[in-house]
Amino acid sequence: MHDPNCIFCKIIQGTIPSKKLYEDDDVLGVFDINPASPVHFLLLPKRHIPTLQHVKEGDSSLLGKMLVLIPQLAEQQGCGDGFKTVINTGPNGGQEVYHLHIHVLGGPRPWKRATI
Repeated sequence: MHDPNCIFCKIIQGTIPSKKLYEDDDVLGVFDINPASPVHFLLLPKRHIPTLQHVKEGDSSLLGKMLVLIPQLAEQQGCGDGFKTVINTGPNGGQEVYHLHIHVLGGPRPWKRATI
């Protein structure tokens, strides 16, 4: 299920280009176009889920898969000594694109300067 007005759905469908990090049937990993740290990528479910508040019981395996992928991808990007994950949810949570996504930030102390 895709939202035709969602920029992340368009990236997932390939109508907007992105620099891919990872892809399988359920998940797409892309590098952030405006990185807040030396390593900054996003993990997106391919199915349109507007926010974390919209997650249902049936989404637990998808979310688990995403959380298992994050340390593997972070390690591949040189973040073996740690990284930060962020999920902004809703207007008061700072969410700007209403398609669930996880920011992964790494490198020299990205949380000191990152505003996600």
